[in-house]
Amino acid sequence: MRLDKFLKVSRIIKRRTVANDACDTEHVSVNGKRAKASYDVKENDIIEITFGQRTLKVRVLDVREHVAKSDASALYEVIE
Repeated sequence: MRLDKFLKVSRIIKRRTVANDACDTEHVSVNGKRAKASYDVKENDIIEITFGQRTLKVRVLDVREHVAKSDASALYEVIE
């Protein structure tokens, strides 16, 4: 699954266009490397997203195309 779509499906970022812009402006890295929106997300990837001064670091637990809003947080775990 594409990185921008995973960020939207997991509800880390609300809209896919916003996730795409975050990737384009280099606010998102996967496994320590800057990632484009087209990056193919796999289980156990570490995604870091920078929101201004704050950084969110998550580990991908599962990759699914569709998930209910209540189950979205089961796709990842927050690290630190």
